[in-house]
Amino acid sequence: MQDQGTLLLRRTDVSELLTLEECIDAVEKVFRLQGEGKVAAPGILGVKAPRGGLHVKAGLLPGERSYLVAKLNTNYPENAQRFGLSTIQGIIVIYDAENGYPLAVFDSIDITVKRTAAASAVAAKYLAKSNSSTATVCGCGQQGHAQLRAMKAILPLKNIYVFDRDQSAAENMAAEFADETEIEVVRDLRAAIQKSDVCVTCTSSRQFFVRKEDVRAGAFIAAVGADNEHKQEIDPALMASCKVVADSLEQCSTIGDLHHAISEGLMGRENVYGELAEIVAGQKPGRTSEEEIIVFDSTGVAIEDAVAAVAVYEKVRGSDVGEYFSFAA
Repeated sequence: MQDQGTLLLRRTDVSELLTLEECIDAVEKVFRLQGEGKVAAPGILGVKAPRGGLHVKAGLLPGERSYLVAKLNTNYPENAQRFGLSTIQGIIVIYDAENGYPLAVFDSIDITVKRTAAASAVAAKYLAKSNSSTATVCGCGQQGHAQLRAMKAILPLKNIYVFDRDQSAAENMAAEFADETEIEVVRDLRAAIQKSDVCVTCTSSRQFFVRKEDVRAGAFIAAVGADNEHKQEIDPALMASCKVVADSLEQCSTIGDLHHAISEGLMGRENVYGELAEIVAGQKPGRTSEEEIIVFDSTGVAIEDAVAAVAVYEKVRGSDVGEYFSFAA
């Protein structure tokens, strides 16, 4: 095989090549494939460092041309204050699954943001009430913006409440969406949740703030922020009392909000209703009543990164976007 070089893409290239709508469609399709047993279980590895760590997620994406995809993200919470850098930085590597050749390397941030929001939107399609009109978004960073954009693509949301400990972040988010919908910055988060059909949590909190007594009947909650064993957003008593759907039961039981409910002895893995892939594939029904409360525990799985990254790669092949570099030269 002649060395054609590895495609290198900048973050701006990735952002322009993959729309959120395309990502939602791709993520739904790959969850269906997983539910049908056509996608192998992904791999995950975490390595801790004194002030942060490295997180690796890898998966095989089968198809007419199959790909191996690995995402390597670092997470350093003190970066902004110490170095003026982003907390999360990383790359995605796409390999040809036939021979292991590295086909592409590009920045992972836009992929991570969009695939995470896309997973919540897919979950909302099957688990939220179809007439959901009011939503609260907790956490108004880049992920919060993407989550709201994705939810608006799926649900007929009319009234939005946004909350962030940094009020300027919430105000900036409200300004972005002001021409599209009724949106309000709130300081009383509990009151906002009590009025909401949908609640999205995308924070770095280490203590739960969505309380069982504040969630109305029929609500759908996308719990996005807890992606390691120290993070927590959802009351364990709420987790134990409602229908829980995991993106990955294995991951959620060790690093998601489910992990905390299990650790406190309030529920076990056997009490989880199912994984999103099972529901998308039609193996289990999603929402079965207007009154049930459903939590989607989202820790982020490798197949989401893989399908989004491959969508970018296949769109750019044959174009003049990006640069090629030969590592073997």
